[in-house]
Amino acid sequence: MSNGNMNLTLKVWRQKDAKTPGKMVTYKAENISPDMSFLEMLDVVNESLTLKGEEPIYFDHDCREGICGMCSLYINGRPHGPKRAITTCQLHMRSFHDGQTITIEPWRAAAFPVVKDLAVDRSAFDRIQQAGGYVSINTGGVPDANEIPIPKVIADEAFNSATCIQCGACVAACKNASAMLFVGAKITQFALLPQGQTERWSRVQSMVAQMDKEGFGNCTNTGACEAECPKEITLMNIGRMNNDFFNAKFFKEEKAHEGVE
Repeated sequence: MSNGNMNLTLKVWRQKDAKTPGKMVTYKAENISPDMSFLEMLDVVNESLTLKGEEPIYFDHDCREGICGMCSLYINGRPHGPKRAITTCQLHMRSFHDGQTITIEPWRAAAFPVVKDLAVDRSAFDRIQQAGGYVSINTGGVPDANEIPIPKVIADEAFNSATCIQCGACVAACKNASAMLFVGAKITQFALLPQGQTERWSRVQSMVAQMDKEGFGNCTNTGACEAECPKEITLMNIGRMNNDFFNAKFFKEEKAHEGVE
């Protein structure tokens, strides 16, 4: 277009609720500035739908700063769209071109049932967190900086794991809808620190059991989760989780042989 703005065709998944069959519906997104975020573009489309008396497209959002993990959209076959290491709200329309067709879908996983249109219920992640993703023992007040010395490489790894925002892109990217990258990150952030050692073995068993209960698939090491994670959480977290899980089983069997409950 002469003013630099774009006209786009959107193919959007519309679904009333988890029990109602959904379908793709085509919309026009007109006069879209390349400087808009993807969610701002959807706001413009929804405004035009509202003015025409049609129901706007339902999608999740909150902070719009790449922090909350709410903006879970599957865009042209990729979680959060064509750019790496960003969330949907950080994706700008300059990543697309005039006349392009954009397909927008919700996360596709049995453990993430559709709430409406593009929004899914990710409370399964909350239940996994509640199963053990915390430190419940009294660790005292804030210690002096040098009281519990933690090597920088360990502190950095724990922090990197803790940056997971529970967006679910790892599940959406995985052909098996596995949640192991998310669970591995939430286990690792405590397993590396001294404050997390007391509950280390019970934590991994409880969280993995809850993950299985929620119906997520198994990991087959394709690496799609790592490639699509907006916070670049690495597969190393899955390895640490598996290592802790097998160690926890070993220690439990060892105590049983010793007659220790």
